[in-house]
Amino acid sequence: MSELLIGFLGDDFTGSTDAMESLAVCGLRTVLFTSPPTAGQLARYERLRAFGVASTARSMSPPDMERTLRPAFAALRDLGAPIVHYKVCSTFDSSPRVGSIGRAIDVGMEVFGCRFVPVIVGAPDLGRHCVFGNLFAVVGGGEEPVRLDRHPSMSRHPVTPMDEADLRLHLSRQTDKSIALFDVRQLELPADEMQRRFDALVASGAQVILIDLLHENQLATVGSLIARHASPDRPLFVVGSSGVEAALCAHWGDTTATFTPPGPVEPIVVVSGSRSPVTAGQVQWALDHGFEQAPIDFTPIDCAMMRLKWGRSVIIDSGPFDPAVASEMGPLLGCILQNLLECTRVQRVVVAGGDTSGHVARALGIESMEMIAPLTRGAPLCRVSAPGSPADGIEMVFKGGQIGGPDFFCLVERGS
Repeated sequence: MSELLIGFLGDDFTGSTDAMESLAVCGLRTVLFTSPPTAGQLARYERLRAFGVASTARSMSPPDMERTLRPAFAALRDLGAPIVHYKVCSTFDSSPRVGSIGRAIDVGMEVFGCRFVPVIVGAPDLGRHCVFGNLFAVVGGGEEPVRLDRHPSMSRHPVTPMDEADLRLHLSRQTDKSIALFDVRQLELPADEMQRRFDALVASGAQVILIDLLHENQLATVGSLIARHASPDRPLFVVGSSGVEAALCAHWGDTTATFTPPGPVEPIVVVSGSRSPVTAGQVQWALDHGFEQAPIDFTPIDCAMMRLKWGRSVIIDSGPFDPAVASEMGPLLGCILQNLLECTRVQRVVVAGGDTSGHVARALGIESMEMIAPLTRGAPLCRVSAPGSPADGIEMVFKGGQIGGPDFFCLVERGS
């Protein structure tokens, strides 16, 4: 009998490692793959409780998403997990033209044959709070959440700017499915009454049910709402952030895992295609504290190798955003990193940027990875498996643009 509790498919790489971390820190062995695994591949891992697949759906057009997601969802459906989660960014960035979450819901409902799809976007431990259907996010290391359509980064995202904080309105541009809200007040009701109201919402014919999530003491409640609708014979299809995993773990009551501190490694390599101001600040901090830059437009491999031989950690940054070459930047960074790994003994690497991470992983031939230590929430240290590649066995961090404090790259170098 399968011991699997959940399988997930992430719409980008950094979001996928975030979901893996949410499960692993609760003591659930989780392996993240770069393509849907077979039952035989899963059987290689003892005591496996969860698995994920990292995709690049967030950067795709809706037709490309459908061609990618339909067979992927079918593969995950047939692997025996009672819950299958389409993991999206906790800032819900998407549009009718790129990374359409609505199209993913449409495809998922067809593949899983489900009556309704729960959507959970709040992730309190990441500073993401969904209240009365509106999403708020903490900026960088700040404390006060900002409504998403006023967020200094997400409201100006170069590809999917978030101009609407009400997720019902935002999602209605991407799907014609009916959307209902289970709001924060109902989460505070006695358990029986809360379940009765949720079941009534399902019975009313609502096809998409957005569930508020404001603070961490609501996680177990939200987890219980969705878990009771799941079974291995008829998997529940869920959409949302890593708040889904956090809620389910709170409901399951799993214990906190203990990880061996990884310790310092010098030098490390950082490749960044992220255009986030948060990442820009991290790059500058690292340069001010001993890292050196290898300009991408001036023999970056030679420059990086020279600095690495001197024992200096290196940053290779894509530079200012240029729409004309944006689609080429991720594969280029992946090629540069592969060449560096072939010629050096670098054992720890950071990749910044969700789309960039997917391109780099493909260039390196990464097959799977497991978390080996937490660093900062949402960007764990992982050990990668890449048979026949110079990346096989090295430590890597895949970091989203909004994740981490100013000293994040120095933190990765120190290992704590």
